[in-house]
Amino acid sequence: MQLSLDRITKKVGAQDWLYETSLAPRPGAVTVLLGATQAGKTSLMRLMAGLDRPSSGRVLVDGRDVTGVPVRERNISMVYQQFINYPSMTVFDNIASPLKLRGGKRPDVAARVQALARKLHIEPFLQRLPAELSGGQQQRVALARALAKDAPLMLLDEPLVNLDYKLREELREELSQLFAVGGSTVVYATTEPGEALLLGGWTAVMDAGEVLQYGPTAEVFHAPASVRVARAFSDPPMNLLAAEGAEGGVRLRGGPVLALALADVPARELTLGVRASALRPAPRPGDVALPGSVELAEISGSDTFVHVATAVGELVAQLTGVHEFELGSPLTLHLHPAQVHVFGPDGALLRAAQRRGVAE
Repeated sequence: MQLSLDRITKKVGAQDWLYETSLAPRPGAVTVLLGATQAGKTSLMRLMAGLDRPSSGRVLVDGRDVTGVPVRERNISMVYQQFINYPSMTVFDNIASPLKLRGGKRPDVAARVQALARKLHIEPFLQRLPAELSGGQQQRVALARALAKDAPLMLLDEPLVNLDYKLREELREELSQLFAVGGSTVVYATTEPGEALLLGGWTAVMDAGEVLQYGPTAEVFHAPASVRVARAFSDPPMNLLAAEGAEGGVRLRGGPVLALALADVPARELTLGVRASALRPAPRPGDVALPGSVELAEISGSDTFVHVATAVGELVAQLTGVHEFELGSPLTLHLHPAQVHVFGPDGALLRAAQRRGVAE
């Protein structure tokens, strides 16, 4: 199924919720809508589903204009942040309902329900009513029903946001496998860059009602088209440093020159983007040293995030493992020029970081 949004906009009163957007999610693949809260992800998905009508532009399915066709007349499945289940049906019957509507045979329906319930860790609850489950369990029932429908278009609006961390991690892997074996075009909205990377596929980065960049997820991550994209697709946030053109490369304001080959580099107002994982305390050949002092050290899971005050600005380094630092103690971070993104005065990408076999 080919879904295409052709120059759609959405206005509510005098307010623009979506600026002119054209987007064609890749058929049979996962497209992630990535952006902060109020970036426009839900508004875009409601137009895809037929729940809302665009203020201008067209929604096409396989070349047919379906703008204004209501959701009940479209073959889609949807899962929202807030779960929606049939309260009078058991969990089994909730999941089986789309299969029964298609006239599925009882043994086939039961086998499919059992398989999905097992994947989503709700097999023990099949004979319970939704009200007897926790919120996370009810969300998994809604997910299972959407997957059972096997619709050509599946829309998932932050479906894991209300689940605990451990279960989210497990279900992300399960969902990516389920999406891979299905034939549906999947559109999945999230605020988390890490979730987009885990799901893979394609990613559309959104901000303030605009689609800023769309492409293969790894390509968008490694070559963000602008500072806005880099900010949205980076967790922790990308370090953004003021710089200017200099002989032999680019000079960090108040710091060293990085040997970078750039054509037609403007003399001033450059921005260098450095991912937190590209900074390290131990030098490697070709690294540039950035001395500073520790302002804060945060342990998150298996990583330590160290905030370091330097002459070029505050830097956040993501270090693998648990590390202890005394506040105010000296710490020199090291960076290889190949791991730097360079953005021009207009915020557009001039040079992407080169992948050199080391983590960014």
